[in-house]
Amino acid sequence: MTKLLLRGAAVAGLCLGGALASPLAHAGNVAAGSDVFKAECAECHSVRAGRNKKGPSLFAVVGRAAGTLPGYNYSDALRAAHWTWTPEKLHGYLSQPAGKANPGTRMKYDGLADPRDLDDLVAYLGTLHP
Repeated sequence: MTKLLLRGAAVAGLCLGGALASPLAHAGNVAAGSDVFKAECAECHSVRAGRNKKGPSLFAVVGRAAGTLPGYNYSDALRAAHWTWTPEKLHGYLSQPAGKANPGTRMKYDGLADPRDLDDLVAYLGTLHP
């Protein structure tokens, strides 16, 4: 009986926790995110460490301070941003035109409107680490 009560409490806690979680808490599909990256980002960004293209490598971007990847010449606007690329920050940044997210940036991107694609992309970027 005690096990059933504890199990029921755990399930209730998970349900309640899910109800209170932020919209960013739902996990994206990493495989689908790889496809979104290829369609939306790969022309300008690489996912290989040390390989910059028109934009900086996005390898290990999650947790990195913005504008700090060695070997890439960032805009003054991004170097002055003083933020860290968290999943939440990436979500907000990529959901709108880059010039609105960071006025003065050189990045030309209109933003990703589909919330599922955005979740998938951010989930994929989160897997790119050593």
